[in-house]
Amino acid sequence: QVQLVESGGGLVQAGGSLRLSCAASGRTFSRYAMGWFRQAPGKEREFAAAMRWYGGGILYADSVKGRFTISRDNAKNTVYLQMNSLRPEDTAVYYCVARSRQRAGVSGPDDYDYWGQGTQVTVSS
Repeated sequence: QVQLVESGGGLVQAGGSLRLSCAASGRTFSRYAMGWFRQAPGKEREFAAAMRWYGGGILYADSVKGRFTISRDNAKNTVYLQMNSLRPEDTAVYYCVARSRQRAGVSGPDDYDYWGQGTQVTVSS
């Protein structure tokens, strides 16, 4: 059974940093894209960042570009999201995503087969 388990969320003041981790188990995703989505209260789930299996092909949403950095450790089957210069509008539940086959896109929810349970990030002003 595939599981994606996020950790690292919490409460932080504006301007602060957090590092999210997502550990995958049940299968290896080393040859497939992994990424992060987020959902703020009362809003639709939105794409945040993704990285293809070879470490390149990185894509960020415009809203996080320059502040967030995605990385992965294929040996550990883990993907990370370093979030700096956090803003109150970054407050959301952050979901780790992974997929088990190649697809052209990386930024749509349908581009992924597996979702984690989510971790809450709250940024206070």
